[in-house]
Amino acid sequence: MLQLILGGARSGKSRLAEKLASDSAMPVTYIATSQPQDGEMNARVALHRQRRPREWGLVEEPLELARVLRENAAPGHCLLVDCLTLWLTNLLMLDDPQRLGVEREHLLDCLASLPGEIIFVSNETGLGVVPLGELTRRYVDEAGWLHQALAERCQRVVLTVAGLPLTLKGTAL
Repeated sequence: MLQLILGGARSGKSRLAEKLASDSAMPVTYIATSQPQDGEMNARVALHRQRRPREWGLVEEPLELARVLRENAAPGHCLLVDCLTLWLTNLLMLDDPQRLGVEREHLLDCLASLPGEIIFVSNETGLGVVPLGELTRRYVDEAGWLHQALAERCQRVVLTVAGLPLTLKGTAL
């Protein structure tokens, strides 16, 4: 089963994804896409680490998400990817402008063949005004297109607001 959990900053999306992974009663591998480079981001990462059960596996991969999913997906296993918008940012910041498209296509192409359960977490950034600045507009556009493509492929899509899940597609929580 593929699930996409969307929400704004501090909406409860990661906590919901972690609960779904725990409730699956499967072994869980957490796939972290962040590249902490400052104190504030380090604090966010530390908070996520504290919340995760110690028995969960951890893979840190900022760029090659499809490869990591193929290497770690297995029947009876749950992968939790947190988060897609950090992954997208990492790719947008590279000097290679083609890399994002290549990695996105690798991700979308591999999803149908992955065994087990996969839960994606991502920031919903398209609910506000059109941002100023070319890079910021591209980020919002790319995130929106990625979310649409993933939502099409996922069996469940949930929007989380104020810690409350709103099921957009699939079985309600």
